Amino acid sequence: MYGIIVLKTFFIYFFIAFMYRIMGKKEVGQLSIVDLIVSILIAELGALSIENVESSLLISIIPILVIVSIQLVIGYLSLKSASLRNVIDGKPAVIIKDGKLNFKEMTHLRYSLDDLISQLREQGIQSIEDVTYAVLENNGKLSVFQKTKDYPLPIILDGKIDENVLREIGKDTVWLYKLLKNRNITLSDVFYAFYTKEKTFIITKSDLL
Repeated sequence: MYGIIVLKTFFIYFFIAFMYRIMGKKEVGQLSIVDLIVSILIAELGALSIENVESSLLISIIPILVIVSIQLVIGYLSLKSASLRNVIDGKPAVIIKDGKLNFKEMTHLRYSLDDLISQLREQGIQSIEDVTYAVLENNGKLSVFQKTKDYPLPIILDGKIDENVLREIGKDTVWLYKLLKNRNITLSDVFYAFYTKEKTFIITKSDLL
């Protein structure tokens, strides 16, 4: 029995590796949603074949061949039709344009401000307003075209004050509340506020509507 498991494992490993070579080379981070679904299905079918010692390999091989064939056909048709490609993979979305956030698009994609800030920091981007364009690709990667470098310091996020940042810029809550009062804004109404170039930028929840 153990010998059968070993032989099945070897066969499934090389068979799936061969199928992926047929489908084309892609890094894990470049997989679209459809590619990811196909990968999960193939992995599950391979695991089922190994676990069921008494079952025939054809039970897994045939579904895998069908899935790979469908993926190849869809891939070929997507290359020929931009409309089909947009339906299958989606369209890249502009998240930042000329230093301004596209909240409508972010809401539509369920792409949070935390996600955006995190990805900007990972790329060494220091200021939202210094970004000419930031495009969220189909695979979830953020492509950024930067103008200059200036680090944005978030002082309020969804109505909550980051006192550590206030201390870093040499300010306190008294200064912040006074600033909000002068602009006729309450703390609970603030979605995001950041400090950069000795200026404070405030985005209220009403701006998202």
